Amino acid sequence: MRYIHELVNEIGARAMVLDGCPVHLKRKNSVNILALGDVGTTMLIGLRLLGADVISCIGICDIKPGNTERLEMEINQIGYPFENDLPPVKIVQEENLFDCDVMIFCASKGVPPVGEKTEGMDVRMAQLEANRDLIRHYATLAGKGAYTGLVCIVSDPVDPLAAAFLDASGLMPWQIQGYGLGVMNTRARYYAEKADDAALQKYKQEGRAFGPHGQDLVIANSIGNYDETASKKLTDMTVNANLKVRELGYKPYIAPALSSAALSILLTLRGQWHYGSVYLGSKDRGAYLGVRNRLKPSGWEYEDAPLPDELYQRIRKAFLNLCEIR
Repeated sequence: MRYIHELVNEIGARAMVLDGCPVHLKRKNSVNILALGDVGTTMLIGLRLLGADVISCIGICDIKPGNTERLEMEINQIGYPFENDLPPVKIVQEENLFDCDVMIFCASKGVPPVGEKTEGMDVRMAQLEANRDLIRHYATLAGKGAYTGLVCIVSDPVDPLAAAFLDASGLMPWQIQGYGLGVMNTRARYYAEKADDAALQKYKQEGRAFGPHGQDLVIANSIGNYDETASKKLTDMTVNANLKVRELGYKPYIAPALSSAALSILLTLRGQWHYGSVYLGSKDRGAYLGVRNRLKPSGWEYEDAPLPDELYQRIRKAFLNLCEIR
């Protein structure tokens, strides 16, 4: 059996500790969101409706003033009929973006329009170069402002962009988490629930998701009764789920905005288990890798269960590829 923590040895590095907690766990935090496109807007709705226990207020920042003005009005008009303790939404400017406990990065360039041919194309990686410049700009602002809170990377490709933010900001690795794996887990569950194959159905109770939000994703039908063939089949179905939505003429943003972003961020603030990317490696050699994890007062804890060698080798390949992208 092998373990996730052994991946650091594969690159000859010494693991940086993840022993910091950048938020007020199980208490209210101020949250700012950068960019309110389809993903950011959907996530905003989820955070307001479901986050009153851990969110005090939500700041919104976008390059289009009309968009933020519209959302400030509309989202603040969402509420229960007689009592409304949902977190208020306010407009913040770029210079105040990091005056918060949690900053969520949703800015993105290079998303292929609906109808553009994407067969055989990893749409997420096509966005990497364009989004790197964006992330470096805001990472520099965070570094200059000596930001002490949590940065949540939602834009694709999540894991390389989280590493780019780390490099450009000078923040600690435990201040940054990538949020892309949550929807891959729920997509795998979706297909497992529809499957006639008992090996695929095991995912509902025994399965796990690992790795990046993209082609190197690793879905394991079960970590206790691992089936390589079933796991790779379920992985392929999960990776291509976004293309299925595109084939219908729609952008696949609703499930990622809620499963990967809103719900996973709220679970983070509550100190509960969720899927997200944690940093494995040294300062100069390593990568953010998606795993099941939770944030505790003492820092990040990721699930480090014993893994069969076949599964470990798949995760190892994904991790080494992420290290090379960085």
